[in-house]
Amino acid sequence: MSKPLMAKATAVWLVDNTTLSFKQIADFCGMHELEVQGIADGDVAVGVKGFDPVGSNQLDESEIVKGQKDPAYKLKLKRNPAAEGEEKRRGPRYTPLSKRQDRPAAILWLVKFHPELADAQIAKLVGTTKPTIASIRDRTHWNIQNITPIDPVALGLCRQTELDAAVQKAAKKHAAGGDVMTDDERRKLVSTEASLAMGDEPRLPSSLGGLDNFSLRRDEVKKPEPTLDADSFFNLPDADDEDEDDEH
Repeated sequence: MSKPLMAKATAVWLVDNTTLSFKQIADFCGMHELEVQGIADGDVAVGVKGFDPVGSNQLDESEIVKGQKDPAYKLKLKRNPAAEGEEKRRGPRYTPLSKRQDRPAAILWLVKFHPELADAQIAKLVGTTKPTIASIRDRTHWNIQNITPIDPVALGLCRQTELDAAVQKAAKKHAAGGDVMTDDERRKLVSTEASLAMGDEPRLPSSLGGLDNFSLRRDEVKKPEPTLDADSFFNLPDADDEDEDDEH
């Protein structure tokens, strides 16, 4: 049976706002009856705000009325397309046979554009093994020359929300560990669509940051000025001319 969104918060709301039995609430929310009883006693889900399943279009009010009249009645969850497939996945991800050949391309894309992701995160996203990821990282994979990086979301190996969540988790881990990230790494920690929309920007090394506005062209190089002396300011006649004047 499918569970409602925010199952524990929904159970809190049902305990506080209805007279349904603990078993009815437990069956509807996919919980144990004793856990629901713990919610009623204040021992479980302390501080959790109740989530209204009627207001969120997950349960009809008529279902609550029927359940309150008949303790054996089981509440029926309304079909919610937004909740389908969003429950936590346990165990390794199953990849269809038709898409397994695309996994190396997806791994190479993740390694190239999101190097901050751990091998365990990549393995969970595309359903692969750590040795395969290591061989692609080290470029020792048998077919590495023919692998082209492709977005795993475009290949249908994972959802965009799952990829963004993994990237954000990696960002928090880097921040908690005190690791200093480069500008390129920081730009890759945004969502995939935003990172792909950014163009490559040429960057100067940090040691040359003060020279970004400095340019020197060949035609701007100043020629050395000629050395001037006192004689250059006067047009004095040569000594031979003075002798000719004295003879006349």
